[in-house]
Amino acid sequence: MRDASVRTHYDCIGIGAGPANLSLASLLHSRPEITNLFLEKRAEFGWHDGQQLPGATLQVSMLKDLVSLADPTSKFSFLSYLHSCGKIYHFINAQFDAVPRQEFRNYMHWASDQNENVVFGEEVLSVDFDQVFVVRTNKRTLTANNISVGVGTKPWVPAVAQLGEQQFHVSDIVELGANLRSKRVCVVGGGQSGAEAFLDLISRPEHERPRRVSWVTRRRNYFPIDDSPFTNDFFVPSYSDYFFNLDRAKREEFISQHVLASDGISEATLREIYQRIYVLRFIEGAHDAVALYPNREVFDVGPGSGQNDLAIKVSNSNHPGVVGQVDADVIVWATGFRSAPSDFLDPIAHRFEREGAELRIDKDFIVRWDGPSDRNVFLHNAAPTQRGLPDRNLSLIAWRSQRVVDRLRGVRSDEQLASFIEWSAKLGTEDATKVVFG
Repeated sequence: MRDASVRTHYDCIGIGAGPANLSLASLLHSRPEITNLFLEKRAEFGWHDGQQLPGATLQVSMLKDLVSLADPTSKFSFLSYLHSCGKIYHFINAQFDAVPRQEFRNYMHWASDQNENVVFGEEVLSVDFDQVFVVRTNKRTLTANNISVGVGTKPWVPAVAQLGEQQFHVSDIVELGANLRSKRVCVVGGGQSGAEAFLDLISRPEHERPRRVSWVTRRRNYFPIDDSPFTNDFFVPSYSDYFFNLDRAKREEFISQHVLASDGISEATLREIYQRIYVLRFIEGAHDAVALYPNREVFDVGPGSGQNDLAIKVSNSNHPGVVGQVDADVIVWATGFRSAPSDFLDPIAHRFEREGAELRIDKDFIVRWDGPSDRNVFLHNAAPTQRGLPDRNLSLIAWRSQRVVDRLRGVRSDEQLASFIEWSAKLGTEDATKVVFG
């Protein structure tokens, strides 16, 4: 165990050591007056290790690391990592258009290794409350004034999926998708993960390549991520606070309308896919190697005509009543993630307020509950309908962590300047009934 002290009480105990809590742990490292400990049940740091495919890159700036947007001087920044490893000049000379995802994973692993307050191989079993939070793990019992929950997400598949060797989530593609030679593979899902899986499968050497790779998505086409400057204003602190204050119906409508701002496909990936299909079909003459099925909804998966075949039944919203079928030997479900369960909170779960399926949080990411105001549960990555599109990606994790640090310290850090865009109406007086725009 890395935590060699005999301390049993902390100002803050973090549950989970993925990017969100690792960001908070990194910012707290320079605040020794706030005693903290972060517990992770895995033996070592991991970040989507099962889908770290060759060539996969970040869809956000490298400045959106664990700490830089909150504390650019922190020793836990991505630039500090490059410098510490002696490769900062090589990184510059490589002129990456986007940071390789494996490199960013290695950076976060490095950050966890540098922080003695992050402990792996210890699972939190339950959290109760008796004046302070009582945290029971598989190794000991601890207490804390505050809890930070950052357990991340889990793979999600539709009810028609039956996971196994023939059907698996894209998060397991590195292992389960290693030997697909001469098989018919169907990728389901039109986001970045589906695109990366599809590209990887059609880019394998001929002796390792599947016989045919199909790509099914319910979207009308294979759409790019909206990465334009004004759309990116959805991913700044001032907009996050504005979004938080909207009524629930408006928030849900916004998320539905702007899903491509966070879940579209990078243009570089789309271009590479198109070029690869061109080479397969027109240069190598592999006319049946690829099949694209947009605007299809998978509603059933059953046995096919062969011994181990799968028949994937799909509907097309442009042609109601018409049912199609995609035959495959293997299905890769690239159907996204949902918040991971936090069963360890069950002893006090009845004391929390809820908003739909989510725990209700306040502006500082504190779960609303009936306990003392100086005893708080901070929640990361589990309130997308309250905090919007950035809640589950890297864009605002450093800012969110700073909000938590501020609350723990009882201060408020200086915020960055607001957006160029006036998102909300500003009334001249409290009882004004109209707004005049010049």
